[in-house]
Amino acid sequence: MAQGMGKSLLNQHTEEHFTAGEIVRDIIIGVSDGLTVPFALAAGLSGANASSSIILTAGIAEVAAGAISMGLGGYLAAKSEADHYMREMKREQEEIDDVPDTEAAEVAEILSEYGVQPHEYMPVVNALRKNPQAWLDFMMKFELGLEKPNPKRALQSAFTIAIAYIVGGMVPLIPYIFISTARKAVIASVLLTLLALMIFGYAKGYFTGNKPIKSALQTALIGAIASAAAFGMAKAVQG
Repeated sequence: MAQGMGKSLLNQHTEEHFTAGEIVRDIIIGVSDGLTVPFALAAGLSGANASSSIILTAGIAEVAAGAISMGLGGYLAAKSEADHYMREMKREQEEIDDVPDTEAAEVAEILSEYGVQPHEYMPVVNALRKNPQAWLDFMMKFELGLEKPNPKRALQSAFTIAIAYIVGGMVPLIPYIFISTARKAVIASVLLTLLALMIFGYAKGYFTGNKPIKSALQTALIGAIASAAAFGMAKAVQG
């Protein structure tokens, strides 16, 4: 009965999570920066009257450097999360070993916050005291609110962000591949990138639970402001 109650509580807690959230977050980070930064760079160079070949070369170099930088950032962030989890798990294990009565009282308090009555949660407390690993897992999840990280998470995050950045970053550069005149290419780049930003913003809003249309307009507006600022600054410097 006690074990069944514990499993029911754990399952209830787990079901509230969106399992693909971390991957979606990485894609959003990569595509968002990938669409915006090379877009602004290309617009700025177009404002400086650079040729399409120069803009394309500079853009590809930026996409490569940006993908490496963003991927490394994602790796370090995920690695830091894993290291933090391991430090907290070690500390929690020491507390269970050194002050088991105090930790058992914390279990009782946590269960009471879920509305479990003393005559119901005491069997759970006793069952956890007989199973140190289950006790540790319980405390990590319910006391500290930490989920056990995927050991492959750091590399997955790095590759996901880097690839997403490359995909997003190549969109504003596509017109410069086919249009040799930079003045004409920048117009096509603006239209294509704004369309991509709106589609991306809509999808981002859908997956994150926000209003998709509002998210699409906000994302496109941010990209438009970034490119207009870069174009204007380039013109001002040139003048």
